[in-house]
Amino acid sequence: MPTFAEVLAAQLRRDPGRPLLTFYDHATDERVELSATTYANWVAKASGLLTDVADLERGMSLRIDLPPHWLSPVFLGAAWNVGLRVTTADDPDAVVCGPEGLDAWAPRAAAIPVLACSLRPLGVRFAEPLPAGVLDVGVEIWSQPDGWAAWDPPTADDLATDTLTQRQLFPSPTDLTAAAGSSLTDGGRLLSVADPASPPGMATFTEPLGRGGSLVLVRNPDPDRLDGVYDAERATARA
Repeated sequence: MPTFAEVLAAQLRRDPGRPLLTFYDHATDERVELSATTYANWVAKASGLLTDVADLERGMSLRIDLPPHWLSPVFLGAAWNVGLRVTTADDPDAVVCGPEGLDAWAPRAAAIPVLACSLRPLGVRFAEPLPAGVLDVGVEIWSQPDGWAAWDPPTADDLATDTLTQRQLFPSPTDLTAAAGSSLTDGGRLLSVADPASPPGMATFTEPLGRGGSLVLVRNPDPDRLDGVYDAERATARA
């Protein structure tokens, strides 16, 4: 199953109601849980946002400038759904940022689509008006449908990152274990504090997804609370 869309479809066939992504923020005590179905719905909405609002097409690039947050895997999935390359370059075709990235990206909103996430609970809109030209994800995403289909579907050989194709991003579980020495088993639940939108942390999302497992992501981790989260969420491995 070499493409993101095929991997997600397998998750939905296997058990659509089980948790796929659980998010904690120890600074705010927020907890969000997305089942495979709910995650797929968010990815569909974000895919529509990237194509219909930001006017992006297969082969273009997207910068995801977000902290560890449940919206990071959503936009990763949407990018790969569309066939975009998730880049770390400073000259992307579009960017998704959080509040901390507004000063850097808002001045470029006249040249490229800048989609801003408030990172407030439930993905709601910013409380204050955004700079001119910046799109509020918390406003724009709700008008997008829960289902989305690519008119030009990406293939396994489309670049998913600056260096990896979708085929390379979702290797077999055997290859994953051999390459990374991972302790995550098929169907396992991974606890991580890494940013899944960053190259070093991306495998904390792609590996559980490819293995039919799930991710427990903690932002602003309190070291004294991590063991409790691990036990409460029945995690099976740590990143």
